[in-house]
Amino acid sequence: MSAGRNLRTLRRRLKLTLRKVEQATISIANVKNDRRFVVSDGWLARLEKGVADPTIYKLFSLSVIYNFPLTRLLKLYGIDLDDTDKFKALVHQGETQLLGLGIVNEAVPEVLDQARDTNVSLETGGIRLDVPLGERDDRTLSSISYGYIGLRDFTLYPLIRPGAIVRIDRRQTRLTSIRVHNEYDRPIYFIELRGAYACGWCEIHGSELMIVPHYLSPAMVRHFAYPKEAEIVGRVISFDTICVDLGSS
Repeated sequence: MSAGRNLRTLRRRLKLTLRKVEQATISIANVKNDRRFVVSDGWLARLEKGVADPTIYKLFSLSVIYNFPLTRLLKLYGIDLDDTDKFKALVHQGETQLLGLGIVNEAVPEVLDQARDTNVSLETGGIRLDVPLGERDDRTLSSISYGYIGLRDFTLYPLIRPGAIVRIDRRQTRLTSIRVHNEYDRPIYFIELRGAYACGWCEIHGSELMIVPHYLSPAMVRHFAYPKEAEIVGRVISFDTICVDLGSS
């Protein structure tokens, strides 16, 4: 059913005429002191016929009058706010990002395609997400999130390469002091940097958090005021990464 026909169905279900809808939107516009919230009877007729597209202001008014969530009205016109994670990963491939479980397969850059031969596709709330084998038993835990390592992020290279997907346990937000025998034993953390994200080994010295790169990485140690400038999202418990550099033969 088209968006316009859905709007007409909502209006008729409430036994509202085009004119009554217009009058109600005028009331909203008067309170807002903004005529953009007015939906005239003629404009609404055009919307219902599918020969016009609404503005966000008009959809707000219709959402109030029809007692119908604005997010669902937006979906009628192909705008799903839950898609933001997907498109962030698609557009900002160079930046490390927190993905949660809202990312779909199409959002992950093609760089990962080479690394997924041993993965399985899982259905999580109707969303396909490729995760490594052996991580299926607790996939429904609410404490698990996913992160994407940006194509310009070489912090843990070559252990975790740009384009990798990491799996984060958000319950583990405290740095642990443990004896490590090699780089694989050393805890890896995902960090929020007030508008950006990072993934790396961490050390806290007083009120300063240090993000420590791999000793073979070209990246430098980064210093942040903690917790003012940096906050630990959780510990990385697994990752899906390619094992060769892009473009290598």
